[in-house]
Amino acid sequence: MEANLIKRNGVVTIDKDFDLMCSLLRNGEYTVKIVRKTQPRTISQNSLMWMWYKCMEEATGTPKEDFHDYYKAKYLSRDVVVGRRWYRVPGSTTDLNTLQMTNYLEKVKADAATEFGIMLPLPEDRNYQAFISEYRIR
Repeated sequence: MEANLIKRNGVVTIDKDFDLMCSLLRNGEYTVKIVRKTQPRTISQNSLMWMWYKCMEEATGTPKEDFHDYYKAKYLSRDVVVGRRWYRVPGSTTDLNTLQMTNYLEKVKADAATEFGIMLPLPEDRNYQAFISEYRIR
């Protein structure tokens, strides 16, 4: 069971009747966990990532999809246990929130500069508009 809480000016509102939710529970012990809601990555962040990959593709000859897989494996993979065996599985940028996507993009930008000598622009950079004009439609 889930409910959404909003706190504004010190006042908390809930989108479901808490007493009703509690009345639907069976006897037993329960844990209530409140987690701050986050926003998913933005379309702009996703577009920037793919423009960067296209730029890297043109500079190196490596397909942009391969760069995407490479960076997901490098920065988003995790270890899981299935049965008694450990496996490394890739994460997905689709699952990232805006802050996580920002951190991911910063890592990609730094790695591209260090490993490939490619300087990728951010929106606040001076040459960003020229970069957008060059790579947006590719």
